[in-house]
Amino acid sequence: MKKIEAFERVVLTAWVGGLWSIGYLAAPVLFKVLDDRRMAGELAGHMFKIIAIVGLVCGIVLAVTAILQAGSGWLRQWRGIALLTMIVLVAVGLFVVQPMIQEVKAQGLVEGTDSMRRFGMLHGISSILYLITSVCGLALVAFGPRRGAGN
Repeated sequence: MKKIEAFERVVLTAWVGGLWSIGYLAAPVLFKVLDDRRMAGELAGHMFKIIAIVGLVCGIVLAVTAILQAGSGWLRQWRGIALLTMIVLVAVGLFVVQPMIQEVKAQGLVEGTDSMRRFGMLHGISSILYLITSVCGLALVAFGPRRGAGN
């Protein structure tokens, strides 16, 4: 395996491993162990923000290495499309959905209010974006970030 391919695998695995560890292990444990759901949500939110920033950095690094290796042809492969999808979903979550969630939370969350319903909707959208990103990442880890022609 070439050094660049090994580097890509390490970067991708760090990103996707973080996604899966935080989203499907750490965050659920916080909600199970902590009695204060608001505190669990705050801690989970901080972890999700950190992994989103890590994801953007890793995604950009992976995109740059792919462009350097394959030129514009990197987007004609499913791996390039999956990587670009992940980057876009992370950016939308971090720069669009999360600020909207923070805005709703700042208004106060009271059970049965419009703010609570809006929070639930935005949280659902965020969860779907995260799930799609996680599945795309899993596919890339399982099949490699990039391969030769015909992929």
